[in-house]
Amino acid sequence: MMPEGGGYYCSKKTDDICEDVCGQESTQAALSMSRLRCIMRGFDMKAYILLFIIVPTCILGMYLHGQKISYFLRPIWESPPKPFHDLPHYYHENVSMENLCKLHGWGIRESPRRVFDAVLFSNEVDLLQVRWNELYPYITQFVLLESNSTFTGLPKPFVFASHRDEFKFIEDRLTYGTVGGRFRKGENPFVEEAYQRVALDQLLRVAGIMDDDLLIMSDVDEIPSRHTINLLRWCDDIPPILHLRLNNYLYSFEFLVDNKSWRASVHVYQTGKTRYAHYRQTDTILSDAGWHCSFCFRRISEFIFKMKAYSHYDRVRFSGYLNPKRVQDVICKGADLFDMLPEEYTFKDIIGKLGPIPHSYSAVHLPAYVLNNFDKYKFLLPGNCKRESG
Repeated sequence: MMPEGGGYYCSKKTDDICEDVCGQESTQAALSMSRLRCIMRGFDMKAYILLFIIVPTCILGMYLHGQKISYFLRPIWESPPKPFHDLPHYYHENVSMENLCKLHGWGIRESPRRVFDAVLFSNEVDLLQVRWNELYPYITQFVLLESNSTFTGLPKPFVFASHRDEFKFIEDRLTYGTVGGRFRKGENPFVEEAYQRVALDQLLRVAGIMDDDLLIMSDVDEIPSRHTINLLRWCDDIPPILHLRLNNYLYSFEFLVDNKSWRASVHVYQTGKTRYAHYRQTDTILSDAGWHCSFCFRRISEFIFKMKAYSHYDRVRFSGYLNPKRVQDVICKGADLFDMLPEEYTFKDIIGKLGPIPHSYSAVHLPAYVLNNFDKYKFLLPGNCKRESG
């Protein structure tokens, strides 16, 4: 029914929020604006806070800390790997090799095996000096492969080639090789890493490795202790593949993370079967077998280079992570360069490792070469977190 005067009649019930919709011109634009005002007037203050403050804050938080959230929830979506079978490690300088082998349940050989130490090299000149001086007495051949490409496909110089004069003490036992990078943009860095490890297999054959020789498979910064290698070269009936449990340090020997580093391994070489790799290859591991000193560089520029170059470059989520001042502050605090949570498989372990790594003031049972050359390697010792800027 139309009211007198020809006005618009609203047959629907209205409330005090939207009652002014009735009686307006019935144009489409007017109706749309009226509906919008109804919607907006229908929100109370809590809804505005939710819409314009809480929701954007959550989105920003997910953008900034999504990786942290994922790592914290890791125990929900990923089970821990199968535990290793730990072999006790017996050593004292005043115990004979025969007794040390017997303590491990192994026999003693009439003569020691030959030992080949093979590494992929990037830019870790200082740690390579520490490694090779630690292992020097017991290595038959040092095998080093270097590429002009990082794992992430960035061009790099042949760093070892330019520092080769610093390693004259092993020159007569050195097999050095280079391999050209493929420079595939956007490729998974682990593909380039695998390509270089296959090339290292070939270089080992050039070095003359043979059946029953010992082969050390580990990165430059995963350093077996010399007495560990001496034990394995003299003892008979050792496992054909044996992982090494290393004390795990970050930035220097001041920041002891744990003793869970396991990727280093020693193999009794078998032609056609042994392949150079850096993943888990057996369930057996020898306890307290050396040191893993990750990101243990002398210069801030070396930290930044590795952050951009290694297989986990995706962890550099913001360019500010590469700021030299920030990197220096993180080192001295014992915090994480990538602002990540601990990579653990239980909430207990994650929570137990939250925050900076506690400072350690023990420099006992470290590589002898570091202590014998403490002026040169002071940056690796407790209380010396400041790095050179170059």
